[in-house]
Amino acid sequence: MASILRLEAERNTGHGKYHLEREPLYSKTGLLSQAAPYKAFSDHQERHMRTSLFTDHYELTMLQAALGSGAAHRPSVFEAFARRLPEGRRYGVVAGTGRVLEGLANFRFDDEQLRFLSDNKVVNAETIKYLENFRFTGSISGYAEGELYFPNSPLLTVESTFAEACVIETFLLSVMNHDSAIASAASRMIASAGERPCIEMGSRRTHEESAVAAARAAMIAGFTSTSNLEAGARYGLKTVGTSAHSFTLLHDTERAAFEAQVASLGKDTILLVDTYDVEKGVRTAVEVAGPELGGVRLDSGDLVQQAGWVRELLDDLGNWNTKITVTSDLDEYAIAALASAPVDAYGVGTALVTGSGHPTASMVYKLVARQDDSGQWIPVAKAAANKASVGGRKYAVRQLNERNRAVAEIVSISEYTTGGPERDLVVPLVRHGEIDQAYVGAAGVKLATERHFASVQELPGVARKMQRGEPVIPTVMIQD
Repeated sequence: MASILRLEAERNTGHGKYHLEREPLYSKTGLLSQAAPYKAFSDHQERHMRTSLFTDHYELTMLQAALGSGAAHRPSVFEAFARRLPEGRRYGVVAGTGRVLEGLANFRFDDEQLRFLSDNKVVNAETIKYLENFRFTGSISGYAEGELYFPNSPLLTVESTFAEACVIETFLLSVMNHDSAIASAASRMIASAGERPCIEMGSRRTHEESAVAAARAAMIAGFTSTSNLEAGARYGLKTVGTSAHSFTLLHDTERAAFEAQVASLGKDTILLVDTYDVEKGVRTAVEVAGPELGGVRLDSGDLVQQAGWVRELLDDLGNWNTKITVTSDLDEYAIAALASAPVDAYGVGTALVTGSGHPTASMVYKLVARQDDSGQWIPVAKAAANKASVGGRKYAVRQLNERNRAVAEIVSISEYTTGGPERDLVVPLVRHGEIDQAYVGAAGVKLATERHFASVQELPGVARKMQRGEPVIPTVMIQD
């Protein structure tokens, strides 16, 4: 408990320690900001960053019972996978892997957390003793973040004792289910947008930490920037933003608001022109900023029709280079409907951070193999109707045709080759407790973004169309 007393003393005296660590900047594109990402935290904040209680009560009661039976330390293999894709989706996108690894590094039980578990009689003294020195020492492999997945793809494989794999289950699933849902929705939006950039701006529509995770997932799937400053600071993402309607309403006239923004941010800023009358707003914006005006933003009305005549008006006024950004509850279908409109960029909020109708990827985490008392590996599987699983550790490759287009997801319980063009899908992420740092932080986001882009290029063109349908390639399970 001494550490808790020290923290309280430092908090009360204002002498908490603050650390600033800088990481190298990755990217020459618009993905990352010009400033290096940072990590700043105090001892008090670091304590609350512990991820060990982001779990379900029954994970620890299972641990207690397994410690009691002697089975807790049996070597085991767990897998995270999705039995099916959300209705109508043709593929999913793996996201959250880097955040899982970051959280795993901080998955410890401190004095205050152990006291909570003890005082509330969640677990007994033997279990508390086990958790005092808990550290994940197993190995994790899986699909690289940004990779595409299909039903029954073995997205993460955890090899450790039952105790270690059990304790991290809920944290792992909560991160992967949320982030993969957001990335999958974002990928569809990028497909609809074509070459036009998409901006993530949904922070105010979700929990503050979910907003950071959503911004990160969206960037992995191809969004070019985010409005969320915390996401920018943590992961080196490019952040953007200008003004809201309240800024215009604050001033006595729309012209005064535009003049103030241009004076502050420069003529190449984007002016919000639909607070009052759109046509008057566009004309005033051009009068204030001239032909150097960077852009106008439309946030209401019939965006297809409005973008058409606004483009004509800008051109008539000599502002051929002024771009049009549209916002207002966009999703992949609305973006697709705007394909023929003279729009230059899309700002997406609510639909993105809620998974565009599918807020979870519905991944599950199942024990698929364990050792018995003699040291022999035993495949295990759930047999319940509609929820059956396949026992045994899995391997996965993506079968390709002669044009390097994906034709099938091959999942097997032993190492397998198709004998033709293929790509291994599983990469090592944690080796005996040591996390591969290539997959975390800003570097991890860059790597995941590249992986997503390359994986999408492998798919048949029909995968990027908005019509509903079955997974774009089949999953072939080989159990021999």
